[in-house]
Amino acid sequence: MKTTLPEDISDFAAVAAKRLARLGGPPAALRAETDASVRDTARTALRDVGAFELGVRSCFDDLLAAAVLCQAAGANALPYPLVEELLAIDGARLSLVNPDSPRIDHGDLPGEWVAADLDGTRYRPQPGQRTGAKLGPFLVPATLGAPDGTVPAADVNLHLVLGSWRILGAVQQALKIVTSHVRARVQFGKPLADFQAVRFAVAEAAVAVRGLHELAKYTVCRPESLPMQVRSADAIVLRLKAVDTGRQVLRTAHQLLGALGFCDESDVSVLDRHTQPLLRLPLGGDALALRLVPDVRDGNLETLFSGPVSA
Repeated sequence: MKTTLPEDISDFAAVAAKRLARLGGPPAALRAETDASVRDTARTALRDVGAFELGVRSCFDDLLAAAVLCQAAGANALPYPLVEELLAIDGARLSLVNPDSPRIDHGDLPGEWVAADLDGTRYRPQPGQRTGAKLGPFLVPATLGAPDGTVPAADVNLHLVLGSWRILGAVQQALKIVTSHVRARVQFGKPLADFQAVRFAVAEAAVAVRGLHELAKYTVCRPESLPMQVRSADAIVLRLKAVDTGRQVLRTAHQLLGALGFCDESDVSVLDRHTQPLLRLPLGGDALALRLVPDVRDGNLETLFSGPVSA
């Protein structure tokens, strides 16, 4: 199976990564916690690469471009709700929420919001004020009104998939940082990378990241002709894999970086704190896994041990 992205998408990914990196990467995200103008600059960068002209719902090439743009945003801890704006409905950013504890990342930004749960139930949220929490520094609590119709299941799926690409970018960057660290850090007279246990830990993280990347490409390229139940199961599986990989890679990074990994002088700390909303919302890994149980029973989940699902 050929999993290489088209050349024009790879070229766009390189341009987008270079433009977003010019913002300053995780250090810029750290500044954004106290300087509101940084998020305005982030939006300008996204406009420069044509992010808001992408028709992710109607054009496959635009969807691929949005995916690699989200990957670059994750790698740079971009302090802006990119996925929510790519999937805006009538100008209102779309956020996926847990109705039992609704919170919206970057919900304090000016503009309208639409909220939906994983079942597609639509709400009109009223975001509150930022709490200043270390994990998810831009999260704001929200008040949901009564259900206000539904959001298409395809939009919920796209939200999960594009959010997973953001997680992918973050863990790729964390792995790159920790790999450079263990090669440069000398302990007991030799680099950390020379210790077998360290090599095993980095190798396991690298395999997990590579697997997430392949699954992300596979999921985003699945035919639209497949039944919606199958595509929904695919989206949840990808998000579950992204959450599990994110936890594994960030845990490994913290273990190998030691105390440095918990200080904001390290990009890993910023990547971790700013990626937590994606790892926990709208549901965490355990809750996502439970949502797959009916799909397994009903045959909507295609695995290595099942026959292909007919389109």
